[in-house]
Amino acid sequence: MGILNVTPDSFSDGGSYTTIDKALKHAEQMIREGADIIDIGGESTRPGYTLLSDEEEISRVVPAIEAVKKEFDIPVSVDTYKSAVAKAAINAGADMVNDIWGLKYDPALAKVIGDANLPCCLMHNRKSPEYDRFIEDCLDDLKETLKLAQAGGIREENIILDPGVGFGKTYEHNLMVMKHLEDFNSLGYPVLLGTSRKSLIGLTLDLPANERVEGTIATTVMGVMAGMSFVRVHDVEANRRAIQMTEAILKVREE
Repeated sequence: MGILNVTPDSFSDGGSYTTIDKALKHAEQMIREGADIIDIGGESTRPGYTLLSDEEEISRVVPAIEAVKKEFDIPVSVDTYKSAVAKAAINAGADMVNDIWGLKYDPALAKVIGDANLPCCLMHNRKSPEYDRFIEDCLDDLKETLKLAQAGGIREENIILDPGVGFGKTYEHNLMVMKHLEDFNSLGYPVLLGTSRKSLIGLTLDLPANERVEGTIATTVMGVMAGMSFVRVHDVEANRRAIQMTEAILKVREE
């Protein structure tokens, strides 16, 4: 999954792709490098981000979705946790909804996704990083998300889960998620890993966002080895090559 942020303030590439022409060029580059899905977001979700109105977020994502769908034959995901934005994005041609709040921010979102019969990625998140038994609590939170999905009419085969690296977690929590990725397969759904250029990598390596490719690749390789079905990244080509190499090793038959 290649990341296309049409935001002026994203933590990593804010302001880089705010015009349709720039967004299309970046989408084309990611597709050429091997992206299978383009994830379009109109609101930054970095720490301390500014909450947008539905109208402003729609005005950013809808033109980008329409343009990408017109120019390229590739599935497009909309990165939003708001039902009105999701509905507008779906009407514009979005094939999937990526919700960082796991259906817990907007009670209407589950039904919007269910009515459209589209895939969705539902992420683990909390307002504050307070846990009793960290991994078990994360899994329990995701089970609550799954109940919301069922109540909204989202079909099981349309659900992808995300452990939520960088959201509602301390630095140590994020490392723990990476160490216990396989546990998230226990819920029985495909899992998406989103670590690209995040603070987990920046704090570990003491590097700015634009120098975190190698750290991201390390997490991508661990994700493949742990059975993750998707990775959401900025640097598509480097991560795709790492995935290809890892899969070749994992698939080799012992003599």
